[in-house]
Amino acid sequence: MDNSPGPVTVLETSDQGLIAIAKSLLEEAEIPFFAKGEGVQDLFGWGRLGTGFSIIAGPIALQVPADNAEEARVLLKDLQHA
Repeated sequence: MDNSPGPVTVLETSDQGLIAIAKSLLEEAEIPFFAKGEGVQDLFGWGRLGTGFSIIAGPIALQVPADNAEEARVLLKDLQHA
């Protein structure tokens, strides 16, 4: 059994602009990430319905490996207050 910690959410938002910037910053820093919920935003009946995200699926959560979480939080700290 694998006892390594799971992924850590470092940013959760419905703002597609912030998601794009955050992805770019993480890619530049070579931090692996996963955009949880991004693929299902438009799968349900009303899609994003003017909110920027599906009210059924919720906002998108950018997740990184636990070992990279602190570095990712530092990179994204200004985005979290935007």
